[in-house]
Amino acid sequence: MQVLEDAPLAPLTTFRLGGPAARLVTATTDAEVVGVVREADRTGTPLLVIGGGSNLVIGDDGFDGTALRIATAGFALDGARLELAAGEVWADAVARTVEAGLAGVECLAGIPGSAGATPIQNVGAYGQEVSSTITEVVAYDRVSRETVTIPGAECGFSYRHSRFKAEPERFVVLRVRFGLEEAGGLSMPVRYAEMASALGAEPGERVALAMARETVLKLRAGKGMVLDPEDHDTWSAGSFFTNPILTEAEYEAFLTRVRERLVPGADPPAYPAGEGRVKTSAAWLIDRAGFAKGYGSGPARISTKHTLALTNRGHARTADLLALAREVREGVHATFGVTLVNEPVTVGVRL
Repeated sequence: MQVLEDAPLAPLTTFRLGGPAARLVTATTDAEVVGVVREADRTGTPLLVIGGGSNLVIGDDGFDGTALRIATAGFALDGARLELAAGEVWADAVARTVEAGLAGVECLAGIPGSAGATPIQNVGAYGQEVSSTITEVVAYDRVSRETVTIPGAECGFSYRHSRFKAEPERFVVLRVRFGLEEAGGLSMPVRYAEMASALGAEPGERVALAMARETVLKLRAGKGMVLDPEDHDTWSAGSFFTNPILTEAEYEAFLTRVRERLVPGADPPAYPAGEGRVKTSAAWLIDRAGFAKGYGSGPARISTKHTLALTNRGHARTADLLALAREVREGVHATFGVTLVNEPVTVGVRL
């Protein structure tokens, strides 16, 4: 276990932003993780848990407490059952499941971050979410002060949300267990229209696992969503805002504003999101509100590849990023009456 004082945190995030932590502890075993958490709780020390840092916005003043970097390792397959230590690199784990001929997470290829973060955000892309394959989450419960195993059905999964996100100060994820599928080297049925088109397949069709993964990686790379230290479009947290989910009444009011402000027939994307709810596209809203790819003149700008990604062009501060995020959020609300919600977790700052 490594302990550093006044340690920089920016290098531990994909934004490469944020001030230092008073203390940074890197834990490589579950026991070390639990020990650090218990010590922080016993002494009343503020605790920040860091995995891959791909969904984190840390304030320029840093974190006055203990930052716990989870660097545990563990990839175990038993038939189609997979167990990952929280510190495992998620993109690498997906690649290994594809190599093993197991379907279920192939469309989540290339997503940065650690395995332990996936149930917190209910990570999803291209028609898949981890909630469809997670069977159990092993976590340290800071309330009961014990390690617990939570069945997938009790994780409270919904769109980019979970029980762990709802109670951010309670659980520290240690291990995640998945139930994958042996499908003769084929993927799960393709659900996402963009992916089906790129594959030349019909929605609902299965394709070769490796082909599915490679197609997702190409689609993500084209949007600056695969980490590349030389490409500032990837100095981001991926999608900065979640897709809004509106009630039917809210959606009708939104649609009226769209038709008042845009050309007739310019209806926004709409997808069923549960009884009486409609999901629309944050990227569509941002673009139609006047924030195009590459928008901005300062050190924080919208990606040149995707309107949903806010990026650090190399010399930004967190304050620059938040100023841009607020400008986009307020511009979308002024135009369409819809308030965007940030997906990344903020530390020491608020949007």
